[in-house]
Amino acid sequence: MNIRTVESKLVKDKYHIIDHPSGLTIYVYPKEGYKSTYAIFGTNFGSVNTRFTVDGGDEITVPDGIAHYLEHKLFESEDGDAFARYALTGANANAYTSFEKTCYLFSCTEKFEESLEILLDFVQSPYFTAETVAKEQGIIGQEIKMYDDSPSWRVMFNTLVGMYQKHPVRIDIAGTVESIAEITAEKLYDCYNSFYNLHNMVLCVAGNTTVEQVLKVADKMLKPCEAHNVESLFEDEPYEVGQTIIEQKFPVSIPMFHLGFKEDVSSGSISSEEAAYTDIALFALASQSSPLYNKLLDEKLINTSFDFERMEGPHYAAVLFGGESREPKKAAEIIKEYIAKAKENGIPKDDFERAKRAVYGNIISDFNSNENIANVLADMHFEGRELFAYVDAAANATLENINERLSKMLDVDNCTLSVVYGEEE
Repeated sequence: MNIRTVESKLVKDKYHIIDHPSGLTIYVYPKEGYKSTYAIFGTNFGSVNTRFTVDGGDEITVPDGIAHYLEHKLFESEDGDAFARYALTGANANAYTSFEKTCYLFSCTEKFEESLEILLDFVQSPYFTAETVAKEQGIIGQEIKMYDDSPSWRVMFNTLVGMYQKHPVRIDIAGTVESIAEITAEKLYDCYNSFYNLHNMVLCVAGNTTVEQVLKVADKMLKPCEAHNVESLFEDEPYEVGQTIIEQKFPVSIPMFHLGFKEDVSSGSISSEEAAYTDIALFALASQSSPLYNKLLDEKLINTSFDFERMEGPHYAAVLFGGESREPKKAAEIIKEYIAKAKENGIPKDDFERAKRAVYGNIISDFNSNENIANVLADMHFEGRELFAYVDAAANATLENINERLSKMLDVDNCTLSVVYGEEE
């Protein structure tokens, strides 16, 4: 078993990476003086992984929404529900499915080892039958309808539908009522046996714990398994967006919009350094301290709901700006004009310095949260990045770094505007 320690002079902290004999990679980030502990156990399997091969075999295609469905079903076993077991330890447990991963997690202030044992047990103990699978269809069907009725969810997903022509990121994470009706116990086992292989997973623990404590439970609970080469398959996605504008009517008092920029992923995922430069560039452009934000606010084109985010996963990446606006098209044009000017002339030095300080300050404050630490470690593991390298890059970024990064993103001629209008508009 190989254990590596990664230290940061800037953060004055360290964490440990364990290559466990079972095949699982384990991150342990002890936080001395903390009373709580947070653990997350994740697999590199999300909603976009619906076509894949295992060890070069025949292509397997599964229904949209199956990763999310599997997340729901994994909490059940022949012996009962995992949440009932957590109730006995006092841990607060949850799970989520995103486009690119599925994660199971808990936080606790006592009985950490017992709670970690539950986590490693139920995630490794699938139990699917025709009866239990059918029972879940109505529950998840209601969840799908709930999201369909959410204007904030729809304005975001409509942006992805407009940007992406073929990539499954354009499909709702939970699938559709029709697609989940095709899910069977056999298909759930196909996905589980392919993607819930310990070599394809990660365990991250942060807080009041030690390497020895985590290994005590891991050595007991992890079942060694043979590594398999699981390759997800994607159609070639054109660089160009599919639609430049998508509009939908909803019962909202103020129209909502997202302006999405489809990013070029032909060279693969970005590095730890590029991720830091991206965050600083976006903060300089559109944070609440930016000239763009204040111009839009002064002209009453946005309110304080305005925000931005970068999305990234296998074979896709996008940047979204948006919020509420009574004139979303005008707001979008001003955003594009401002970005085009920044790409041409560079980000002003004062804006860069302010953004760099803010991003670095936010990063440092995140180290006070066990939840943030463990979640970021899991994200970066699957993205092939390193946490402290990202911190160093943010701390040492130059204006030249940021402008060079900006030159490679936010193509104002390759974006989609999604708008949800009120019924009367």
